[in-house]
Amino acid sequence: QVQLVESGGGLVQAGGSLRLSCVASGRAFNMYGMGWFRRHPGKEREFVAAISWSGDSTDVASAVKGRFTISRDNAKNTVYLQMNSLKPEDTAVYHCARKSRFAGRTSAAQSEYDSWGQGTQVTVSS
Repeated sequence: QVQLVESGGGLVQAGGSLRLSCVASGRAFNMYGMGWFRRHPGKEREFVAAISWSGDSTDVASAVKGRFTISRDNAKNTVYLQMNSLKPEDTAVYHCARKSRFAGRTSAAQSEYDSWGQGTQVTVSS
């Protein structure tokens, strides 16, 4: 079972930036697509961004398009989420996840991910 550990969250003012990291344990990291999801207080978890196993295909939610970028470094078993121009509505717990099947396309569907990190809190003040 892979373990995913997120870091990089914190408190930032609106308009600021943060970069989240997610380190995966185990082998074959470069064979699986990865995703970032977030949960606002009292709401359901939602899709933020996804990246293919090779890193050459990405997808981001419309709410963060143009502000957030997902990337990965397979040599470091790490996936990143660069978040710029942060807004108070971006306040949430951010989770990374690994797809249950290797290779394949990016996906926004939570049902296609079977390994999840504990999450890192991002708080954006106005």
